[in-house]
Amino acid sequence: MTELKINGPNQTNLNPYQKQMNKQAETGPKKQMTDKIEISETAKQMQESGKSDSVRKKLVDQVKTDVQQGNYQVDTKATAKKMLDFWSK
Repeated sequence: MTELKINGPNQTNLNPYQKQMNKQAETGPKKQMTDKIEISETAKQMQESGKSDSVRKKLVDQVKTDVQQGNYQVDTKATAKKMLDFWSK
């Protein structure tokens, strides 16, 4: 009588992760990557132009003051119209 041995599909590869770990060990330690950021000249110009905008700062300060004093009123119809215009284009 002949004895038959039935093995599962992964019998020859008992640990499927071992092959991957061996590959990582062969490549050795990798150089650590560092993050890098580059700001375009256009973006730098936009940042600088925003710093000297005194008219906008005065408007923002006025709105802040009005909100704190309870005098700030929102025109709901104008706001809704601008929202509709924005989303319909």
